[in-house]
Amino acid sequence: MDKIAALKEILAQDAGNPLARYGLAMELASQGQTGAALEEFDRLLAAHPQYVAGYFMSAQTLAQAGRGAEARERLKAGIRQAAQSGNHHAQSEMQAMLDEMED
Repeated sequence: MDKIAALKEILAQDAGNPLARYGLAMELASQGQTGAALEEFDRLLAAHPQYVAGYFMSAQTLAQAGRGAEARERLKAGIRQAAQSGNHHAQSEMQAMLDEMED
């Protein structure tokens, strides 16, 4: 079974599994399935807004797809969430990406 099928199987049994949802989004993105990846990132963040890595990686996916304005908004949301949860490392990484995009 390939990674996407395996992750979908996990999600079929446990739709609320954030790690499987994130893994599926990442695998879809790595295979160039940008639209499907972004749908999974959106599902992840809607159900688990505290999953900070989802903001960063979805922003990168958006930026790579030429959707800079959406990427910046996703980064801003991620920065707020990282600050709230005390994840200073993720906050600084997202801020650095945002700063680069705004230059």
